[in-house]
Amino acid sequence: MASRKTKLILMKILSLFSVVRGYNIPVIALAQYLSAVFILDKERRALDILLDVDLFIIVLASSLTIASGYIINNFYDAKKDLINRPKKSMLDRLVSQQTKLYVYFTLNALVTLLAFIVSWRAVVFFAVYIFLIWFYSHKLKRYPVIGNLTAAFLAILPFFAILMYFKNFYEVIFAHATFLYLLILTRELIKDLQNVTGDLANNYRTIPVMFGEKTSKKIITLLTFLTLIPVYLLIDVYDVGYMDIYFYIGMIVIMYFLLQLWKAESPKQYLQLHNILKLLIVAGVFCIILIEPSVLVHGRKLLSGI
Repeated sequence: MASRKTKLILMKILSLFSVVRGYNIPVIALAQYLSAVFILDKERRALDILLDVDLFIIVLASSLTIASGYIINNFYDAKKDLINRPKKSMLDRLVSQQTKLYVYFTLNALVTLLAFIVSWRAVVFFAVYIFLIWFYSHKLKRYPVIGNLTAAFLAILPFFAILMYFKNFYEVIFAHATFLYLLILTRELIKDLQNVTGDLANNYRTIPVMFGEKTSKKIITLLTFLTLIPVYLLIDVYDVGYMDIYFYIGMIVIMYFLLQLWKAESPKQYLQLHNILKLLIVAGVFCIILIEPSVLVHGRKLLSGI
C-alpha cells in the first residue's frame, strides 16, 4: 500500500514537471547567466557575477514566472492538447486543474516577494510579465499573427530582466535579441502547423487555420531569410569572437530546415522541424561562451586564488 502511494506521488511530481516543462527552465536560466557574463557585464570577473545575489534572485524569479506561465498555458490548452499531444496530456492530467491553479498562484506570490528584495522596478517588471503571460494564454494565443508575435516576445522577456538590471543597452545586444526572436517566432509558426488539428477543433484562429499551410510556409521562409540581417551584423559589424562559427553553421542548418519545410506535410515532420529549431536555439545558448572564452580563465584564477 505504501509503495503504491509513493508511486502515485512520484507520478504526480513527474506530471507537474511535465506541465511546467522543467527541462526547458534550466536552459533559460543558464542562458541568462551566460549572457550576463559574456555579453552584459564584461568588466567584472565571472565569479563576481555568479555570486551576485540580486542577479540570482532575478534569474530565480524569471524561472518561477516561466514555470507559472507554463501552468496557466496548460490550464487553458487542456482540450487542445488532448488532441495534439494525447500522451503528454494524459500525464499532465494526473495533477488536477485545481492543484495547477494553486501552484500557479503560489509561484506568482513567491515571484512578487523575491522581486521586492531587488527593487520596486523588479516588482513592476514581473507583475507585467505575469499579466502578459496570463493574457496571452487566455486571449491572444487564439488569434493569428498577434498570438505568435506575443509568444515569441514573452520567450525573450527574461533576458530583458537582466538587461534592465545591468542597464547595458549596447546595439550588439539587440542584434542577438533580434536573431533569437526571429528563431522563436519561426518555431511558434511551426508549432501552429504541427497543432492545426487541435487548433481547428477548439477555435484557435492561427495562421494555418485561417490562411492555410502554404501561406504559413511562405511566412516562415520570409522569417528565416530575415535572420540573415542580425547574423550579418553580428559577424561583420560587431565583435562576437568565435561565436561567428555558430552563426555560419546556423545558416547551414536553417537552409536545411527550409528544404525540409517545403517537403513537410504531417505533424511528425513538423515536430522534427520544431526540434531542429529548438536544437539551434539551445546550441546558441552554449555557444555564448565563444564570444570571449578568456572570461572562463579569469573565473578559474579567482577560484584558485591566483
